[in-house]
Amino acid sequence: MEFAEMNPEELMGACEAMLFVSAEPVNAITMADMMGVDVEAAETALNGLRDRLAHSDSGIQLRQVAGGWQLATHPRYHELIEKYVISWDTRRLSQAALETLSIVAYNQPITRNGILAIRGVNSDSSISSLIEKGLVREAGREQSPGQPILYATTRSFLERFGLTSLADLPDLESFAPDEESRELIRERLGITRSDDLEANEALFDDSALDIDLADDIVDLRAEVQLDLASFAAEQGLEDEDGE
Repeated sequence: MEFAEMNPEELMGACEAMLFVSAEPVNAITMADMMGVDVEAAETALNGLRDRLAHSDSGIQLRQVAGGWQLATHPRYHELIEKYVISWDTRRLSQAALETLSIVAYNQPITRNGILAIRGVNSDSSISSLIEKGLVREAGREQSPGQPILYATTRSFLERFGLTSLADLPDLESFAPDEESRELIRERLGITRSDDLEANEALFDDSALDIDLADDIVDLRAEVQLDLASFAAEQGLEDEDGE
């Protein structure tokens, strides 16, 4: 078959076939190269396929994820899929792992000591588990004494949680009950995601943190973990006893 001579319906079918056998999102440029058509034609076919699936009440939908396109189950069937996947999934996330992942996601890049400063307990086992599951990666070393390893989320994290980019993470300030708490979040949990090293160092300077504010952090952190846990449930991840 001469792919370049395919009509629009055939192009959509070709895109669907490639996406069906792809474990990771595929961008329009790659699609265009494979089919020998221009990028605009590939994008038109992908948009057409997305609309066709949406209007046919299909259990599958086409989404833009992590800079590419990917077939995924429809949200209306998430409860069913969750029940089905949990029946055989052996790589689920524990509560400890979810807590650690939420901290890394909102404060990356971050060191083990940085995670400890926020979570309050050693998270080495959870970090190792998240790296093994492909959700967290080493992201260089901090320019400080000892040069500790920095950790950040992976492309797989975006895919598993259905995010296009980190900008799609829920805004933590929306969980704050008042302006004082919102200011606390900005200053203590790095919500601005600044690349400024000074800001990152100040994030874990506990000298000015009083007991009341520390309690607020614990409460807010719990709310954030619940929100991230709901993301996990939607994507087929569930708590278990292990890390």
